[in-house]
Amino acid sequence: MDHERIMGSGAAVMRRLDRLNYDNGMGGRNMTGAETLDVARDAIWTIVIVSSPLMVVGLVVGVVVSLFQALTQIQEQTLVFVPKIIAIFVTLLLALPFMADALEAHMLRITSRIIGG
Repeated sequence: MDHERIMGSGAAVMRRLDRLNYDNGMGGRNMTGAETLDVARDAIWTIVIVSSPLMVVGLVVGVVVSLFQALTQIQEQTLVFVPKIIAIFVTLLLALPFMADALEAHMLRITSRIIGG
């Protein structure tokens, strides 16, 4: 079957979506630039908050292993990866409830924006 015939042209589909949005009480309202930036800023801040525990632990373990390598003059390139992976995995297990709560709060903020128009 022809996909174009089933779905219709892109403009026709957009007109149908606008009509559905208007019929569902959304009034065909589009987001303003300020609202878009606000959603993007909130998403970026959520990413920073959620990823920061893992990044900080990775940084601290990397510095400690680098200091150990400098003090003992062991120049093994792969030595830093195993402690980093283990430390990040343990931190992930410990911080998972916090990360899930932060992501859930972000999703609730997004859905309230969608529902509220």
